[in-house]
Amino acid sequence: MTDYPHLLAPLDLGFVTLPNRVLMGSMHTGLEETGDWERVAEFYAARARGGVGLMVTGGMAPNLEGGVFPGAAGLFTPEDIANHRRVTDRVHAAGGRIAMQILHAGRYAYGKDCVSASAVKSPISPFAPRALDEAGIEKQIADIVTAAERAQEAGYDGVEIMGSEGYFLNQFLVTHVNWREDRWGGAYENRMRLPVEVVRRVRAAVGPAFILIYRISLIDLVPEGSSWEEVVLLARAVEAVGATLLNTGIGWHEARVPTIATSVPRAGFARLTERLRAEVGIPVIVSNRINTPEVAEGLLAGGVADMVSMARPFLADAEFVRKAAEGRAAEIAPCIACNQACLDHTFSGKLTSCLVNPRACHETVLRYDPASVRKRVAVVGAGPAGLMTALVAAGRGHEVVLFEASDRLGGQLNLAREVPGKEEFHGLVRWFEAEVARLGIEVRLGQAATVEALGGFDEVVVATGVLPRDPDIPGQEGPQVLSYIEVLQGAPVGPRVAVIGAGGIGFDVAEFLVQGGESPTLDPALWRREWGVGDPAEVRGGVVAPRPEAPAREVLLLQRRAEKPGRRLGRTTGWIHRAALQMKRVKMQGGVQYRRILPEGLEILEASGERVLLAVDTVVLCAGQEPQRALADALAAAGIPHHVIGGADVAAELDAKRAIDQGARLAATL
Repeated sequence: MTDYPHLLAPLDLGFVTLPNRVLMGSMHTGLEETGDWERVAEFYAARARGGVGLMVTGGMAPNLEGGVFPGAAGLFTPEDIANHRRVTDRVHAAGGRIAMQILHAGRYAYGKDCVSASAVKSPISPFAPRALDEAGIEKQIADIVTAAERAQEAGYDGVEIMGSEGYFLNQFLVTHVNWREDRWGGAYENRMRLPVEVVRRVRAAVGPAFILIYRISLIDLVPEGSSWEEVVLLARAVEAVGATLLNTGIGWHEARVPTIATSVPRAGFARLTERLRAEVGIPVIVSNRINTPEVAEGLLAGGVADMVSMARPFLADAEFVRKAAEGRAAEIAPCIACNQACLDHTFSGKLTSCLVNPRACHETVLRYDPASVRKRVAVVGAGPAGLMTALVAAGRGHEVVLFEASDRLGGQLNLAREVPGKEEFHGLVRWFEAEVARLGIEVRLGQAATVEALGGFDEVVVATGVLPRDPDIPGQEGPQVLSYIEVLQGAPVGPRVAVIGAGGIGFDVAEFLVQGGESPTLDPALWRREWGVGDPAEVRGGVVAPRPEAPAREVLLLQRRAEKPGRRLGRTTGWIHRAALQMKRVKMQGGVQYRRILPEGLEILEASGERVLLAVDTVVLCAGQEPQRALADALAAAGIPHHVIGGADVAAELDAKRAIDQGARLAATL
């Protein structure tokens, strides 16, 4: 018996039966743009070997003007088709099935030739689109159909037509962007004409025995977005003209509501998928913030959907489905929805990877081959860098001893998981603990390694982490002054707080301090109220006025840099943190000089030159970190070769992504 009978049940589509109900959702990784098709093929083949029922590629442009950025991949030439055939052949040889997503970006295309329903510039692009005329619309339809035909020629099992997230087809649907008065605008029957015609003509071109997924937006989360009645009309219309599956999309990219970040409740929008499923006769796929087999199974067992789409979990672990099927769910490396190595990379023009799994998209270049010579390896420090080093080294066959001065594994991950909205870090620490036990790694808790204790090892890895930086403010020794570590470990904090330092840690501490009751991430109804998510059956686009809970404390977030606090946070999540604190009335101020801390508060010098006394009860120091290198220096003095990684190497805002990647790459070479 399996623990996941619904998740692992086959799905009969009439002309093909999928082996399970798992869809690997589309992710733009940047792999196709590298031109290294062996690398592309291995990325997808690894997920096929891992048991995914059906995969969808990153979005392929149907033409130059529809590409997400200049040079975006597509099937434009016979050589392109041959390259994609390498991918599909490899996937099929591994027993998998794969569909190609056709993504026309419309006004989201980052280029001067972008096109849309009307000349309405996107707030996330500097380029105003050209409004298409009748001939221009026909060209876009024909190009999308041609892309589908070429996908079929390249050996894909189907295509997904991207009609959500505010991309081209979605843009025609809403009066927020579509200001037309011809047969492609005005009444909804006209506005939905384009996506329906695209699906009709693609089906006619590819024939009946080809998977055709339509990605439909269930809730736009923008003003003047689609109503629920319109969503249902569109769903029924695309079903009638030949869609095989309906995949669900949530929110436009310009929406000011988070949809997939770690602070979004798991399966937070699934109720809409359940509602749509009752309105159509073809299978419906649920998506967004589903990252464990337990959550996926619960959705299917509850009749919410016919399939579950998970994208980033397959960056974290290519073997997700196989491990679940074999009763090894505890071994699944968890997606923590941090966005740091995936979406942040994508929107910065970098190759995608994964904080938890640095091999993602690097399968052919970062290899964990069995060690030719078994060594005794000492890893000092059980934070993210040390833990990943230990796992990879032990997995390759080395004998690993892990030293940790505290009484538990995780290092500063244990601080991160105390922050509201970062509950997924609990799962990451549990996974590290389970893997350490499974691999038989010897753990020495409560032991600060010494030079003498490390003398008998073949390799020594120093991952001792960071120490809080001393900001050297007069009066900081006072009882009302706390470090971020003390605060996150539960030290009492007064009702009025000044947080010194507005980097990632400062923002985390501020969120910790303003949160009173249960984290909204664990209470979907509360989360929807705080972010202003309504019912699209009651208000267009599902956007209502936010109603945040009152903050638990009055918090001031200060920094020395004379710039907007939070400007250097993650590319795709920084705005969420800033907005969350603004909702809690946190005052943020840059360009501050700290003069002294007094019993009655914090004295600062503002950018204007004015000296101000901030009347606060508690001052929290989040002024950065410094490498904890005492052991490394002692080893060097003793002439013992060693490697220094993670925060002990470079202290930078508790950067777990860099630490884990560095640990994995070092361990792969030992």
